[in-house]
Amino acid sequence: MADQRPFRFGVQLAAAASAGEWAETARKVEGLGYSSLHLPDHFGDQLAPLPAITAAAAATTDLRVGILVLGNDYRHPVVLAKELATIDVLSDGRLEAGIGAGWMNTDYDQSGIPHDPPGRRIERLQESITILKGLFGEGHFSFDGEHYVIAELDGLPKPVQEPWPPIMIGGGGRRVLRLAAREADIVSINPRLRSGDVDAEAAADATALATDQKLDWVREAAGDRFDDIELSMLVLVAAVTDDRDGFAEVMAGGFGVDPEAAKDVPHAWFGTVDEICDSLESRRERWGVTYYVVQGDTYEAMAPVVERLAGR
Repeated sequence: MADQRPFRFGVQLAAAASAGEWAETARKVEGLGYSSLHLPDHFGDQLAPLPAITAAAAATTDLRVGILVLGNDYRHPVVLAKELATIDVLSDGRLEAGIGAGWMNTDYDQSGIPHDPPGRRIERLQESITILKGLFGEGHFSFDGEHYVIAELDGLPKPVQEPWPPIMIGGGGRRVLRLAAREADIVSINPRLRSGDVDAEAAADATALATDQKLDWVREAAGDRFDDIELSMLVLVAAVTDDRDGFAEVMAGGFGVDPEAAKDVPHAWFGTVDEICDSLESRRERWGVTYYVVQGDTYEAMAPVVERLAGR
Protein backbone atom coordinates (compact mmCIF):
# COMPACT_ATOMS: atom_id res chain seq x y z
CA MET A 1 0.00 0.00 0.00
CA ALA A 2 1.43 3.36 -1.02
CA ASP A 3 -0.43 5.39 1.58
CA GLN A 4 -0.56 3.16 4.61
CA ARG A 5 -1.97 4.58 7.80
CA PRO A 6 0.48 4.80 10.68
CA PHE A 7 0.03 2.43 13.57
CA ARG A 8 -1.64 3.51 16.77
CA PHE A 9 -2.49 1.55 19.86
CA GLY A 10 -5.06 1.57 22.64
CA VAL A 11 -5.69 -0.17 25.95
CA GLN A 12 -8.92 -1.74 27.19
CA LEU A 13 -9.39 -1.56 30.95
CA ALA A 14 -12.41 -2.35 33.10
CA ALA A 15 -11.91 -1.48 36.75
CA ALA A 16 -10.04 0.46 39.42
CA ALA A 17 -10.32 0.52 43.19
CA SER A 18 -10.39 4.30 43.53
CA ALA A 19 -10.44 7.58 41.65
CA GLY A 20 -6.74 8.02 42.30
CA GLU A 21 -5.86 4.61 40.94
CA TRP A 22 -7.96 5.16 37.82
CA ALA A 23 -6.39 8.56 37.14
CA GLU A 24 -2.89 7.22 37.72
CA THR A 25 -3.50 4.31 35.35
CA ALA A 26 -4.86 6.61 32.62
CA ARG A 27 -1.77 8.81 32.92
CA LYS A 28 0.47 5.75 32.75
CA VAL A 29 -1.27 4.52 29.59
CA GLU A 30 -0.77 7.95 28.05
CA GLY A 31 2.86 8.12 29.15
CA LEU A 32 3.64 4.76 27.52
CA GLY A 33 2.61 6.14 24.15
CA TYR A 34 -0.83 4.61 23.75
CA SER A 35 -3.29 6.65 21.74
CA SER A 36 -6.46 5.67 23.58
CA LEU A 37 -8.08 4.08 26.62
CA HIS A 38 -11.33 2.12 26.29
CA LEU A 39 -13.76 0.26 28.50
CA PRO A 40 -16.07 -2.61 27.59
CA ASP A 41 -19.80 -2.24 28.25
CA HIS A 42 -21.20 -5.06 30.36
CA PHE A 43 -23.23 -5.31 33.55
CA GLY A 44 -20.67 -7.39 35.45
CA ASP A 45 -17.71 -6.32 37.57
CA GLN A 46 -16.52 -3.21 35.77
CA LEU A 47 -16.79 0.55 35.97
CA ALA A 48 -19.65 2.18 34.09
CA PRO A 49 -17.93 3.15 30.85
CA LEU A 50 -19.21 6.66 30.20
CA PRO A 51 -18.33 8.23 33.58
CA ALA A 52 -15.08 6.24 33.65
CA ILE A 53 -13.84 7.57 30.31
CA THR A 54 -14.85 11.10 31.37
CA ALA A 55 -12.65 10.74 34.45
CA ALA A 56 -9.80 9.30 32.36
CA ALA A 57 -9.98 12.25 29.99
CA ALA A 58 -9.93 14.69 32.92
CA ALA A 59 -6.76 13.02 34.28
CA THR A 60 -4.84 13.22 30.98
CA THR A 61 -3.90 15.69 28.28
CA ASP A 62 -3.87 13.95 24.91
CA LEU A 63 -5.22 10.46 25.56
CA ARG A 64 -8.27 9.60 23.51
CA VAL A 65 -11.07 7.78 25.31
CA GLY A 66 -13.78 5.42 24.17
CA ILE A 67 -15.82 2.27 24.61
CA LEU A 68 -15.26 -1.13 22.99
CA VAL A 69 -18.16 -1.06 22.40
CA LEU A 70 -21.38 0.33 23.81
CA GLY A 71 -24.29 -2.11 23.70
CA ASN A 72 -26.88 -0.29 21.63
CA ASP A 73 -29.79 -2.05 23.30
CA TYR A 74 -28.86 -0.64 26.69
CA ARG A 75 -29.36 3.07 25.85
CA HIS A 76 -31.83 5.14 23.88
CA PRO A 77 -29.96 6.98 21.10
CA VAL A 78 -31.31 10.40 22.16
CA VAL A 79 -29.87 9.93 25.65
CA LEU A 80 -26.65 8.48 24.24
CA ALA A 81 -26.17 11.36 21.78
CA LYS A 82 -26.29 13.90 24.60
CA GLU A 83 -23.92 11.87 26.78
CA LEU A 84 -21.40 11.33 23.99
CA ALA A 85 -21.47 14.95 22.87
CA THR A 86 -20.98 16.08 26.46
CA ILE A 87 -17.95 13.81 26.87
CA ASP A 88 -16.51 15.13 23.62
CA VAL A 89 -16.93 18.71 24.86
CA LEU A 90 -15.48 17.99 28.30
CA SER A 91 -12.52 16.08 26.84
CA ASP A 92 -11.76 18.81 24.27
CA GLY A 93 -12.56 16.48 21.39
CA ARG A 94 -10.92 13.23 22.46
CA LEU A 95 -13.86 10.84 22.28
CA GLU A 96 -14.09 7.72 20.11
CA ALA A 97 -17.72 6.62 20.01
CA GLY A 98 -17.73 2.83 19.87
CA ILE A 99 -21.08 1.11 19.46
CA GLY A 100 -22.30 -2.38 18.62
CA ALA A 101 -25.46 -4.46 18.50
CA GLY A 102 -24.93 -6.17 21.87
CA TRP A 103 -24.01 -9.84 22.21
CA MET A 104 -23.37 -11.22 25.69
CA ASN A 105 -26.06 -13.56 26.97
CA THR A 106 -25.55 -12.69 30.63
CA ASP A 107 -26.08 -8.97 30.00
CA TYR A 108 -29.53 -9.67 28.61
CA ASP A 109 -30.44 -12.52 30.95
CA GLN A 110 -29.51 -10.67 34.13
CA SER A 111 -30.93 -7.28 33.16
CA GLY A 112 -34.19 -8.51 31.66
CA ILE A 113 -33.53 -6.55 28.46
CA PRO A 114 -34.99 -8.56 25.55
CA HIS A 115 -32.29 -10.42 23.63
CA ASP A 116 -33.70 -10.17 20.14
CA PRO A 117 -32.35 -12.11 17.15
CA PRO A 118 -29.20 -10.64 15.58
CA GLY A 119 -30.99 -9.23 12.55
CA ARG A 120 -33.37 -7.19 14.67
CA ARG A 121 -30.57 -5.94 16.93
CA ILE A 122 -28.57 -4.84 13.89
CA GLU A 123 -31.61 -3.06 12.42
CA ARG A 124 -31.95 -1.18 15.69
CA LEU A 125 -28.24 -0.35 15.64
CA GLN A 126 -28.58 1.05 12.12
CA GLU A 127 -31.39 3.35 13.25
CA SER A 128 -29.42 4.45 16.31
CA ILE A 129 -26.41 5.41 14.22
CA THR A 130 -28.62 7.46 11.91
CA ILE A 131 -30.07 9.24 14.95
CA LEU A 132 -26.68 9.87 16.55
CA LYS A 133 -25.33 11.43 13.36
CA GLY A 134 -28.51 13.48 12.95
CA LEU A 135 -28.38 14.83 16.49
CA PHE A 136 -24.67 15.60 16.22
CA GLY A 137 -25.41 17.73 13.15
CA GLU A 138 -26.66 21.28 12.98
CA GLY A 139 -30.28 22.14 13.58
CA HIS A 140 -33.33 20.09 14.43
CA PHE A 141 -33.56 16.45 13.52
CA SER A 142 -36.52 14.13 12.97
CA PHE A 143 -36.64 10.40 12.36
CA ASP A 144 -39.50 7.96 11.91
CA GLY A 145 -38.24 4.38 12.03
CA GLU A 146 -39.42 0.98 13.12
CA HIS A 147 -37.65 1.20 16.47
CA TYR A 148 -37.29 4.92 17.21
CA VAL A 149 -39.23 8.11 16.47
CA ILE A 150 -37.57 11.50 16.92
CA ALA A 151 -39.54 14.73 16.45
CA GLU A 152 -37.75 18.00 15.71
CA LEU A 153 -35.04 17.60 18.33
CA ASP A 154 -31.91 19.74 18.25
CA GLY A 155 -29.22 17.62 19.88
CA LEU A 156 -27.33 19.82 22.33
CA PRO A 157 -24.53 20.22 23.12
CA LYS A 158 -22.84 19.63 19.80
CA PRO A 159 -19.62 17.62 19.85
CA VAL A 160 -16.30 19.37 19.37
CA GLN A 161 -15.15 16.98 16.64
CA GLU A 162 -16.76 17.54 13.26
CA PRO A 163 -18.92 16.21 11.82
CA TRP A 164 -19.03 13.93 14.89
CA PRO A 165 -16.66 11.98 17.15
CA PRO A 166 -15.18 9.05 15.22
CA ILE A 167 -17.77 6.28 15.28
CA MET A 168 -16.35 2.82 15.83
CA ILE A 169 -18.56 -0.17 15.05
CA GLY A 170 -17.36 -3.57 16.15
CA GLY A 171 -18.52 -6.98 15.04
CA GLY A 172 -17.63 -10.28 13.45
CA GLY A 173 -20.60 -11.24 11.30
CA ARG A 174 -21.27 -10.29 7.69
CA ARG A 175 -24.29 -8.12 8.35
CA VAL A 176 -22.81 -5.99 11.11
CA LEU A 177 -19.48 -5.60 9.28
CA ARG A 178 -21.28 -4.43 6.15
CA LEU A 179 -23.15 -1.90 8.27
CA ALA A 180 -19.86 -0.79 9.81
CA ALA A 181 -18.31 -0.45 6.35
CA ARG A 182 -21.10 1.90 5.30
CA GLU A 183 -21.39 3.96 8.47
CA ALA A 184 -18.31 3.80 10.71
CA ASP A 185 -15.13 5.84 10.79
CA ILE A 186 -13.37 2.98 12.58
CA VAL A 187 -14.27 -0.66 11.91
CA SER A 188 -13.26 -3.10 14.64
CA ILE A 189 -12.86 -6.61 13.20
CA ASN A 190 -13.85 -9.16 15.85
CA PRO A 191 -14.50 -12.88 16.08
CA ARG A 192 -18.16 -13.70 15.53
CA LEU A 193 -19.92 -14.19 18.88
CA ARG A 194 -23.02 -15.88 17.55
CA SER A 195 -23.70 -17.96 20.68
CA GLY A 196 -23.53 -15.00 23.06
CA ASP A 197 -20.47 -16.46 24.78
CA VAL A 198 -16.72 -16.53 24.15
CA ASP A 199 -16.49 -20.17 23.09
CA ALA A 200 -14.68 -22.49 20.70
CA GLU A 201 -16.76 -21.27 17.76
CA ALA A 202 -15.70 -17.69 18.46
CA ALA A 203 -12.04 -18.70 18.75
CA ALA A 204 -12.20 -20.55 15.44
CA ASP A 205 -13.55 -17.38 13.83
CA ALA A 206 -10.45 -15.41 14.90
CA THR A 207 -8.12 -17.02 12.35
CA ALA A 208 -6.32 -15.39 9.46
CA LEU A 209 -8.58 -17.05 6.88
CA ALA A 210 -11.71 -15.89 8.70
CA THR A 211 -10.24 -12.38 8.78
CA ASP A 212 -9.64 -12.48 5.02
CA GLN A 213 -13.37 -13.09 4.59
CA LYS A 214 -14.33 -10.28 6.98
CA LEU A 215 -12.12 -7.80 5.13
CA ASP A 216 -13.72 -8.85 1.85
CA TRP A 217 -17.14 -8.01 3.33
CA VAL A 218 -15.92 -4.63 4.53
CA ARG A 219 -14.25 -3.72 1.22
CA GLU A 220 -17.28 -4.73 -0.82
CA ALA A 221 -19.75 -2.79 1.34
CA ALA A 222 -17.51 0.26 1.79
CA GLY A 223 -16.84 0.81 -1.89
CA ASP A 224 -15.14 4.14 -2.54
CA ARG A 225 -14.99 5.03 1.15
CA PHE A 226 -12.86 2.02 2.13
CA ASP A 227 -9.62 4.03 2.21
CA ASP A 228 -11.23 6.49 4.63
CA ILE A 229 -11.93 3.75 7.20
CA GLU A 230 -9.49 3.01 10.01
CA LEU A 231 -9.35 -0.74 10.65
CA SER A 232 -8.99 -1.93 14.23
CA MET A 233 -8.70 -5.15 16.24
CA LEU A 234 -8.88 -6.09 19.90
CA VAL A 235 -5.84 -8.17 20.89
CA LEU A 236 -7.05 -11.23 22.80
CA VAL A 237 -3.64 -12.75 23.61
CA ALA A 238 -0.33 -10.90 23.96
CA ALA A 239 2.98 -12.19 25.32
CA VAL A 240 6.67 -11.42 24.87
CA THR A 241 8.52 -14.73 24.66
CA ASP A 242 11.74 -16.11 23.19
CA ASP A 243 9.94 -19.34 22.31
CA ARG A 244 7.45 -18.34 19.63
CA ASP A 245 7.19 -21.88 18.28
CA GLY A 246 6.41 -23.33 21.70
CA PHE A 247 3.85 -20.63 22.42
CA ALA A 248 2.22 -21.30 19.05
CA GLU A 249 1.84 -24.98 19.96
CA VAL A 250 0.08 -24.03 23.16
CA MET A 251 -2.19 -21.53 21.38
CA ALA A 252 -3.04 -23.72 18.40
CA GLY A 253 -5.64 -25.87 20.11
CA GLY A 254 -7.55 -22.89 21.47
CA PHE A 255 -7.97 -21.43 18.00
CA GLY A 256 -8.57 -24.78 16.31
CA VAL A 257 -5.57 -24.47 13.96
CA ASP A 258 -2.12 -25.94 13.60
CA PRO A 259 0.86 -24.17 15.24
CA GLU A 260 1.99 -22.42 12.05
CA ALA A 261 -1.49 -21.02 11.47
CA ALA A 262 -1.63 -19.95 15.12
CA LYS A 263 1.26 -17.56 14.42
CA ASP A 264 -0.96 -15.72 11.95
CA VAL A 265 -4.02 -15.29 14.19
CA PRO A 266 -4.47 -11.51 13.99
CA HIS A 267 -5.91 -11.17 17.49
CA ALA A 268 -2.82 -12.78 19.06
CA TRP A 269 0.64 -11.26 19.54
CA PHE A 270 3.47 -13.45 20.77
CA GLY A 271 7.19 -13.77 20.24
CA THR A 272 10.08 -11.42 20.81
CA VAL A 273 9.43 -7.71 20.39
CA ASP A 274 11.12 -7.91 16.98
CA GLU A 275 8.90 -10.84 15.96
CA ILE A 276 5.72 -9.12 17.12
CA CYS A 277 6.63 -5.93 15.26
CA ASP A 278 7.44 -7.86 12.10
CA SER A 279 4.11 -9.69 12.30
CA LEU A 280 2.19 -6.42 12.69
CA GLU A 281 3.93 -4.99 9.63
CA SER A 282 2.97 -8.10 7.66
CA ARG A 283 -0.63 -7.91 8.87
CA ARG A 284 -0.85 -4.29 7.82
CA GLU A 285 0.23 -5.33 4.34
CA ARG A 286 -2.34 -8.14 4.26
CA TRP A 287 -5.36 -6.49 5.87
CA GLY A 288 -4.64 -2.79 6.36
CA VAL A 289 -5.22 -3.02 10.12
CA THR A 290 -3.32 -0.27 11.92
CA TYR A 291 -5.20 0.32 15.18
CA TYR A 292 -4.80 -2.35 17.85
CA VAL A 293 -6.24 -2.34 21.37
CA VAL A 294 -4.55 -4.56 23.95
CA GLN A 295 -6.04 -5.84 27.19
CA GLY A 296 -5.29 -4.13 30.48
CA ASP A 297 -3.20 -6.98 31.86
CA THR A 298 -0.75 -6.80 28.92
CA TYR A 299 -0.32 -3.11 28.16
CA GLU A 300 2.90 -2.71 30.14
CA ALA A 301 4.51 -5.75 28.54
CA MET A 302 3.50 -4.49 25.08
CA ALA A 303 4.88 -0.99 25.63
CA PRO A 304 8.12 -1.75 23.67
CA VAL A 305 5.99 -2.65 20.63
CA VAL A 306 4.07 0.60 20.97
CA GLU A 307 7.28 2.59 21.38
CA ARG A 308 8.69 1.11 18.19
CA LEU A 309 5.63 1.23 15.91
CA ALA A 310 3.29 4.02 17.06
CA GLY A 311 3.11 6.71 14.40
CA ARG A 312 5.04 4.66 11.84
